Amino acid sequence: MNIALIAHDKKKELIVQFCIAYCGILSRHNLCATGTTAKFISEVTGLKIQAFLSGAQGGDQQIASKIAYNEIDVLLFFRDPLTAKSHEPDEMALLRLCDMHNIPVATNVATAEIIVLALERGDLGWRDIVNPKK
Repeated sequence: MNIALIAHDKKKELIVQFCIAYCGILSRHNLCATGTTAKFISEVTGLKIQAFLSGAQGGDQQIASKIAYNEIDVLLFFRDPLTAKSHEPDEMALLRLCDMHNIPVATNVATAEIIVLALERGDLGWRDIVNPKK
């Protein structure tokens, strides 16, 4: 599966710790992430991650584009709900695309854990029926 990872500044340490905990599962999938998030995760875990621009510089839009072309299967987006962001409209567009394309999204560590454990069990195979790859 193709998994996209995004984390706001105040959640970067949390997503790194999450990736450490689930490194064995995540290593069996194709990972991509916004710039700084990709850098932090790969430096600490050694996971191979395709890095895009930082979120504020267009990385969210790059991931949204991959979602629109059915090239992302799961989005793990650790959001900071208490800090206003200037690029919030881009984030809302990203989440809207996930809804349109039936992409499972986790915006916090609890939901991310459920999704990753479902990946491990093979429970997300229904996506191939709903959104067949071309």
